[in-house]
Amino acid sequence: SSAISTSAPTRPAPAAWSVSVGNGRQEVTALAYGRLRELIVSGRLAPGAPLIETDLSKKLGVSRTPVRAALQRLQQEGFVGASVSGQMLRAFVAPLTADDMREVFLMVGALEAAAARLAAGLPALTREALAREMEGLGLALRAAASSRPPDLVRALDLHIAFHRAFVAAAAGPRLVAELEVLQPQAERYERVYAGAVVYAFDEAAREHDDIVAAIRTGDADAAERAVARNWRGCADRYRQVVTILGERGNW
Repeated sequence: SSAISTSAPTRPAPAAWSVSVGNGRQEVTALAYGRLRELIVSGRLAPGAPLIETDLSKKLGVSRTPVRAALQRLQQEGFVGASVSGQMLRAFVAPLTADDMREVFLMVGALEAAAARLAAGLPALTREALAREMEGLGLALRAAASSRPPDLVRALDLHIAFHRAFVAAAAGPRLVAELEVLQPQAERYERVYAGAVVYAFDEAAREHDDIVAAIRTGDADAAERAVARNWRGCADRYRQVVTILGERGNW
């Protein structure tokens, strides 16, 4: 295998932190939640970074009340941790650890495996169209991952699109809602450690091919197994890298 790179993909930072808000409290809270989650997933709020309500309210251009509500929701979902210091409850960005990574990846794998089973049960013409879409994404993903240097941002976007394709085609609202919480938590690890995992992309590409083939032929058992195997493989590959490069924000 090729040498491990420690570089992580980066995206351009937005022009401004502030958000435009409407009149409703729920709308403001939703905007604060969405912005904070985006900053955590992208890594612009680093693992372990303190989350101080007054600072965040200034940066987001909203009051402390929606920031507090957003942080509570993010804590419930696993994006934010909290510790007691004296009589103060201090919030921080959830760290990236090997154990958490494995749990998140296996949970995403279990849910996506259920979606793949449903996708394999779609009508034949729908399955063929979906398989072709996934093949196109897979080819583009191969090109991005094999370029020198690898285009990590594009590769990760395509990887996410590949998995979302069969979820969107077949999953119901409950399954989609659960994945909307868990998948971005997996993405946090991918954004940080992908530069060191890309060397093993050929193995992941073969796993993707198995998913496409199973959905195309309508083999529900094989589709379910292939997706679960892909995420188990991802967990194993990322665990090796996290062990080598170290956990983030786990002081």
